[in-house]
Amino acid sequence: MYKKRDRNADRVIRHARVRKKISGTPDMPRLCVYRSLNNIYAQVIDDTKGVTLAAASTQEKDVLAQLKDVDKKGAAKIVGKLIAQRAMEAGVKTVVFDRSGYVYTGRVAELAAAAREAGLEF
Repeated sequence: MYKKRDRNADRVIRHARVRKKISGTPDMPRLCVYRSLNNIYAQVIDDTKGVTLAAASTQEKDVLAQLKDVDKKGAAKIVGKLIAQRAMEAGVKTVVFDRSGYVYTGRVAELAAAAREAGLEF
């Protein structure tokens, strides 16, 4: 009998396939997004050194204070602006966007749009 893989297993396979093709370099690091059921996380990663240059998530205290009256898409916008601001402080202007196998809609698209508005190029 055929057993269907769960959605997260399919996402992990898509992410592995994409990661074969893209990686972050010192002049163009990778903006990686992870989306859980209630939270969203973003990191700017230099894969050659294996170093995270900037990170932001909805779990941080200063972000949690802003999340009282917004939905999940609004939270993704806040994280997108924050990751762009922290990346600019670290000297990063252009990044490679890694959506981690997620479909480019909803929270992932909102985070990307907010990061672009805040000044990141990708």
